[in-house]
Amino acid sequence: MAKESTTKKTSTEKSLEVRRPRKRIRRVHSVRRELLEKSREAALAAVQIFNNPNTTFKSETFVVLMVIAWTYLLHAYYKTHSVEYRYCKVVGKRRRFIRTKSGAFRHWDFSECLSSKDCPLDPIVVLNLRFILGLRDEIEHRMTTQIDDLLSARFQACCINYHEVMDSLFGEKWGIAHDLSVSLQFSSLTEEQVDQLSNQEYLPANIKTFIEGFDSQLTPEQYSSSKFAYRVFFLPKTINNPNQADKVVTVVKEGSELAKSVNATIAVVKEKEKPKWRPTRIVSKMQSEGFKEFTITTHYHLWKELDAKKEGKGFGVQVEGVWYWYDSWVDEVRKYCQEKEPKFKT
Repeated sequence: MAKESTTKKTSTEKSLEVRRPRKRIRRVHSVRRELLEKSREAALAAVQIFNNPNTTFKSETFVVLMVIAWTYLLHAYYKTHSVEYRYCKVVGKRRRFIRTKSGAFRHWDFSECLSSKDCPLDPIVVLNLRFILGLRDEIEHRMTTQIDDLLSARFQACCINYHEVMDSLFGEKWGIAHDLSVSLQFSSLTEEQVDQLSNQEYLPANIKTFIEGFDSQLTPEQYSSSKFAYRVFFLPKTINNPNQADKVVTVVKEGSELAKSVNATIAVVKEKEKPKWRPTRIVSKMQSEGFKEFTITTHYHLWKELDAKKEGKGFGVQVEGVWYWYDSWVDEVRKYCQEKEPKFKT
């Protein structure tokens, strides 16, 4: 009996040996982890390349890698919450999933991820990402020049948003802030460089059109949100606190009393677009104030005599070959008319 029992056991073992092993089933958490690791690696690579002073292909590389990073992040979220993010079509009463030529399932692209009703992102964050996505489509297969500094505020917001979303959805360990440091600069921007950054004439036509079209659809609240574009300014300041003495950057919390006072000061000194006057309008203005004899010819001789268009006097500006006068010149003309009042009021 013992021998028979041993024989039966051996037979069972043999049958198990020839049985085909079951295919390994990947669990949700393992797929999610792989997606998050790839997402995080893409985001870190995007920032490191953009901060590399020896890299000239910054913006193009950044937007491509960040689109990949955000796409994997959202795939991980949808996988975790059992949201079907594979493309499919309905055939009769059944769903048929769409596959690639190699047979793999086709997953949602970034635009589809953002459009989903289950998307967990803040609407302003989505706006920033739609800008990044649209920019990627415009620069893909096209050469661009000098857009790094112009768009860096929106790129910065994209990075901060990424860290905060990773932290809130998957935990602090998936964030990227603790792996990045402040990018050091060897020089500060001059006033001329700041003016150049705001001048978009050097941009490729398709990029300029895209930016202007996108921004024109934003409300003032959306445009000024730090989640859309993270704008900061730096200035040297005296440190009284020894604990702060060696910090390159001190971050002031948005909405704090210090931030409010700083923003109020900036609002006062911030240069605004100056009103511009054409000569005929200036003449009409003077005549409406009672100087009926002041004419376009008088105006011409006046600015010639004072050399009012000389660079540095600040009386006006030339835009695309046309000269425009500022309010300071209108005041100068009024002063002249008042001094010659009998002549111009006869």
